[in-house]
Order: sequence, then C-alpha cells, then structure tokens
Amino acid sequence: MSDTDPEFTERFNHFAFREVADSGDLDGRTRMLAILAALAGSQGTDEFGALLPAALETGVRPVEVKELLYQAVAYLGIGRVLPFLRAVNEVFARRGIKLPLEGQSGTTLENRLEKGSQAQVDIFGERMRDFWKSGPEESRHINRWLAENCFGDYYTRNGLDYRQREMITFCFLAAQGGCEPQLASHIAANIRLGNDKAFLIQIISQWVPFIGYPRCLNALRCVDEAVDRREV
Repeated sequence: MSDTDPEFTERFNHFAFREVADSGDLDGRTRMLAILAALAGSQGTDEFGALLPAALETGVRPVEVKELLYQAVAYLGIGRVLPFLRAVNEVFARRGIKLPLEGQSGTTLENRLEKGSQAQVDIFGERMRDFWKSGPEESRHINRWLAENCFGDYYTRNGLDYRQREMITFCFLAAQGGCEPQLASHIAANIRLGNDKAFLIQIISQWVPFIGYPRCLNALRCVDEAVDRREV
C-alpha cells in the first residue's frame, strides 16, 4: 500500500508501529499475542496473516498461535475462526513449520468435565464450584458445556497458561463487541490472576490501530467499572 496509498501508509505505520508500540513496557511477545487475539475477535483476517510472521519473529511460538485460535472457537465460533486457522496453516507451511504441531490436550473425553470445572474454580474462585449444575433445568446443559467444552477442552490445554488465556479471552470479547457482561466477568478473572488494571490498559492501548477507538473505549470503561466494584 505504500505505492497506492502512501500518505495513509506513512501515518498508520508511524502510529501503530512507533507511537503505540513504544507507549508502554509490554514485552513484544505479549503485545503480539494481544494484537492477534484482538484481530481474531474483530475478524481482521488479512491483518492477522500479515502480522503473523512478525509475531513469530518477536518470539510468539507456533503452538501459542494455534492455542489462541483453538480457544477463540469457544468465544467466536468455528465459522469466524476457520479462516484464521487456514491463514495460519498457510504461513506455517511457507515457513517450513511442520503440521500438526505436538499435541497439547490436558484432558480426556472422560475427565474433561471434572477438570474443566476445576479450571473455572482456579480462575474465578470457589463461587464456580459445581456451577455446571446450576441454572434452570431447560438451559442447564449450556452451563455443563461451558465447563466441559470451553474450560475442559481448551483452558486445560498446554501451550498457554491461565493468565495468558484470560488475557486473550479479554481481547476476544472486547474486540467483537456486544459482550459486556461476559467481558466484566473476565476482567475480574484477569485481575484475580494478576493481570491488573495497568496491564489491561496497556493491552487495550495496543489494540487501538487494529480495532479502532470505540471498542477500546468501551473496554476501558468496563475495566474502570470492574475495578470500582472490587474496591466497594
């Protein structure tokens, strides 16, 4: 685009890759994971593919990219994640990264509910103990799926730890918009795991060139409100 849109390219690159990139003290790997997760949430497939080689050069491991996208399915759905998986596979093939990568599963089909439920407790606290049994009978199965699928199938996997997984979930939810109740819960979980307000503001700051100001400002408001609730 430097040939077709030189003025725009000059300003965007200066803003995104100088001003914003240098605005905090995030390490490059965390910064790139946050941007990739936000691009997945906002459906920025082309930019995701364009940034992926730089992310790998920055230190993001192939397994982390795959784990990010696998977990995204629980929050975005396979219809929105499949194009990203295909783009990643193409980049990996060009770079000689052999697929499939080494397996990272931490559960079996027999124990995924038990371990997923424990992951919920580890992340959110004791209030989530046996949460999968709660709710109206006609919709209780969704709480069970949340425990055994979202947490049992994905959060228990190796490749990313709980703090990283909660950080990317924060990115998925904020970037897609319209998920403020869930975003509030995951902001609280991030803070509980050590991703404090200052850290989350740095993450949001890195999104600005890639998902725009409105959703970033909404996320900032949600962070402020979550912190205020904790302090009451």
